[in-house]
Amino acid sequence: MKWNRNLAVSTQLFAVCTLALTLFVLSANAQTQAADSRPVEMKASPETYQTLYLTSLTQTKDANDIVTDLRNMFPRARLYYVSAQNAISMRSAPDDILLAQKILSDIDRTKKTYRLTYTITETDGGNPVQTQHFAFLVASGERSTFKQGSRVPVVTGDINDKTASPNSQVQYVDVGLNVEASLGSYSDGLKLQTKIEESNVADEKSGVGTQDPILRQTLLETTAALRPDKPLIVGSLDIPGSSRRRQVEVVSELVQ
Repeated sequence: MKWNRNLAVSTQLFAVCTLALTLFVLSANAQTQAADSRPVEMKASPETYQTLYLTSLTQTKDANDIVTDLRNMFPRARLYYVSAQNAISMRSAPDDILLAQKILSDIDRTKKTYRLTYTITETDGGNPVQTQHFAFLVASGERSTFKQGSRVPVVTGDINDKTASPNSQVQYVDVGLNVEASLGSYSDGLKLQTKIEESNVADEKSGVGTQDPILRQTLLETTAALRPDKPLIVGSLDIPGSSRRRQVEVVSELVQ
């Protein structure tokens, strides 16, 4: 009976040791798996350097947008834009640099350039009286400005409190035609943002000062969808006190 009790104790002891050993092995395996499942950013990886040259985009703001894009795509990479060389210095993992080159080839493309032709037509009772054409080039994503007119002097000033003498100054105001236009591409059309301002000096004088002119102004600012080679009327107005009407039309033409 004593031998049986010793055998039972030994069996229980062996079972306890086996269980402890099994738990130890399972714990070691769990720690190994946890170490292997650490995020990639915690593991050290070899880095390399590459210079990425911009071949089509030349504007600084466009290059800054590309650098921002790459920084968001590769948060561990170090990037710097060298404006004098129109290039981007990049230090990161080799796989990141290969993908950055692919991204750059997709977005570093020559912008399309369009010729915008504006036509201002003035009619009287439906009959054309005067027609004016002007055209300029606008690159997609850029803004262009067209001005035509004169600079009118305007005398301003105040009275010196100590000497009671007038202190006159002359400021110049642009008078004439001012056109601003910017284009953005979408689908198979264009997004046109345009501002047309026309001003002139009235015949009557201001009642404030004998030398102060009265400036008349017409302003049109709008956003419209524009299709290449298809005219679009962006605005029209009736001239008060007459049967005349003025209409503004624009058409775009792809240059390159």
